[in-house]
Amino acid sequence: MTTTNTHENNQHMQNINGPLKGLKILDFSTLLPGPYATMLLADMGAEVLRIESPTRPDMLRGLPPMVGGEHPVSAVHATINRNKQALALDLKDPRAKEIVRRLLVEYDIIVEQFRPGVMDRLGLSYHALRETRKDLIYCSITGYGQTGPLKQRAGHDINYLALSGLASYSGREQSGPSLSGTQVADIAGGSHHAVMGILAAVYQRQQSGRGSHIDISMTDCAFALNAVSGANALAGAGDPMPEQELLNGGSYYDYYRTADNRYLSVGSLEPQFAEQFFTAIGHPEWLQRVLEPDQQQLKQDIAAAIAMAKLDDWMRVFEACDACIEPVLNFSEATESVLIKERQMLCEAVLANGDIQQQINTPLTFDGHKPRRHTAGAPLGQHTHELLNELGYTQEEIEQMQAQGVVA
Repeated sequence: MTTTNTHENNQHMQNINGPLKGLKILDFSTLLPGPYATMLLADMGAEVLRIESPTRPDMLRGLPPMVGGEHPVSAVHATINRNKQALALDLKDPRAKEIVRRLLVEYDIIVEQFRPGVMDRLGLSYHALRETRKDLIYCSITGYGQTGPLKQRAGHDINYLALSGLASYSGREQSGPSLSGTQVADIAGGSHHAVMGILAAVYQRQQSGRGSHIDISMTDCAFALNAVSGANALAGAGDPMPEQELLNGGSYYDYYRTADNRYLSVGSLEPQFAEQFFTAIGHPEWLQRVLEPDQQQLKQDIAAAIAMAKLDDWMRVFEACDACIEPVLNFSEATESVLIKERQMLCEAVLANGDIQQQINTPLTFDGHKPRRHTAGAPLGQHTHELLNELGYTQEEIEQMQAQGVVA
C-alpha cells in the first residue's frame, strides 16, 4: 500500500471531525485499562497506533464470542481497539527500538501498561525516549503505581477495589462485598484517569513546551472514588459500612423486587420526589418515616408493597411521576430503549473482512456530532508493512525483519 493510501486509510479510521484530531499516540498496552483509554481518545479523533508483540498477542483477542466469518475476531477486541492501527514488534530486538524512535518523530504521546521497570529494561522508558523527543507525554498505567511497596505486585480490578476501601462498604451487611457488573478500578480508575491526565499534559505542553510522565495507579484512582463516604470518614464520621450509608442501602434508596421477579430502582431522596413515590405506592403516610435513623423496617415495608405488582404495572403507575423511579433493564432491553437509541449510543464498526458489527458508541457528543461508524480493532500487525514503508524502510529490510521475527 502506498503512503497516499495509508493516509486515506488513517482518515477513514479517525473521527475526522473529532476535537483531538492531530494527537498521535503510541499504545503499548493490552487487555482493558490502557486500550479502553486509547479507544476513548481515538473516538475523539486522536490517531492511535497499537504496538503488540508478534509472539504474545493481547489476550483480549481470544475472548469469545468471535465475529467476522472465515477470519473471526473477538467482539470485545473489535470494540475496545477500534479506530486504531496495528503494528507488531518484538520489543526485545534493538531494531524494534529503532522503529519506535523513528515513530517518535510524529507520535509524541505514549501509553504503556507494563509493571514498573519493564519499559526501562527494554530501553523504552520515559527518560530514555525523551532523549529522542523532549516534549514526550508518557502515561504509565499500573495497579499500584510507579513507587511504593506494591509496585511489583500482580493485581486485578477486584484487588484494587479491595485495597482502596471501596469494596468494604459495597454489598450487603449479611453477605459482604459484592462484585460489580463492570471493572470499576480498571475503567473508572485506570482508563478515565489516564485520559484526563493525558489531556492535562497536552494542555501543559502547549503552555510550556514540556512533556511529562503520568503515573496512573488504579488503586490510587479507586481510592479517590471514595468521594463522599471517604470525605465523611476523614472528618471523623467513622468507617463507611455496608447498608449504613445514604446511598449504599442504609436508606430506602435501593432496588426492590416486583411480583414478576424484576426490579425497580428507587432514588426518591429529595422531599418532592419522596412524596410522589409514597403516594404512588399507596402509602403517603410513610413519608414521615424517612426521618427515622434506622430505615430497615421502612425498606421491608416498601419491599412488601412493591412485590404486590409486576414491573410493567408499576411503570404505568410511575410513568406520570417525576420521582426518580426507573426499571432495572437487562442489557438487551437497554439497547432497545428509546433513550439509548435517541442518544445514539449504538454504532456500527467495519471488520477487516468488510462485515458490519454493532458496537457501543462513544458517550461523548461535541456540537451535536457523534460518529456513527467506526473501524473495528485491527488484526495483529495489519499495518506493519505500510507504516514501516512510511518510516523509510525498504521492502527488502521489512521482509528480512519479518523473517527474523522482529515484526509481523
